[in-house]
Amino acid sequence: MSNIHDKVVIITGASSGIGEATAKKLASKGAKVVLAARRKEQLKKLQEEIQNKGGQAIYKVTDVVSHEQVEELANYTLKEFGKIDVMVNNAGVMPLSPVHQKKINEWDKMIDVNIKGVLYGIAAVLPSMRERKEGHIINVSSIAGHLVFPAGAVYSGTKFAVRAITEGLRIEEASNNIRTTIISPGTITTELLESISDLELKSAIVEDSKIGIEPASIARAIAFAIEQPSDVAINEMIVRPTIQEL
Repeated sequence: MSNIHDKVVIITGASSGIGEATAKKLASKGAKVVLAARRKEQLKKLQEEIQNKGGQAIYKVTDVVSHEQVEELANYTLKEFGKIDVMVNNAGVMPLSPVHQKKINEWDKMIDVNIKGVLYGIAAVLPSMRERKEGHIINVSSIAGHLVFPAGAVYSGTKFAVRAITEGLRIEEASNNIRTTIISPGTITTELLESISDLELKSAIVEDSKIGIEPASIARAIAFAIEQPSDVAINEMIVRPTIQEL
């Protein structure tokens, strides 16, 4: 039986892309998945799809930029399932632009979702994990958390931050038997590119992204990390298309 069986897993950004694929993968292995995102209809549809295949899923509409909503998500999970085994902080946005364009609203959104959203997710689940002396926090970073590219300075900054936060968390919580994992995807076929407001830049990046691999590839990596025995932590993985050079 898979080590994922009966684990309670919260997934943010679950309405599409990596989050959706991860929910399906983990549910197929017997996890009880808690779906969180802003789009209710997509969450409801995903819940029904998982349940129709014999899996267990509940959902709660959640905006990760709200600390209160993320706390409510954790409390809802504890009420329904009695524990939280895994938190997958997956929600993210990527409105790329050169710094000189001063798209400050987009910078703020990236900081709110990509950094604060991850911190809020950690804060919401950590008390119960510390009390049980077990748990697993998985944060989705990016290849942009390892390198910087034109128009990606702020986005990369947020993803470098996710790696730093996760490593700090690992050091702080190792003695409490809480595992941490950073997943850094390369080019993936998701909705992330839709948030780019510069149409010329967006067109160029869409063209470059044709080499992208499916979100299911990241879902398999997340499942692999969770499946390890509790004394083994897969702390960091980079998953990208074989033909992607950078």
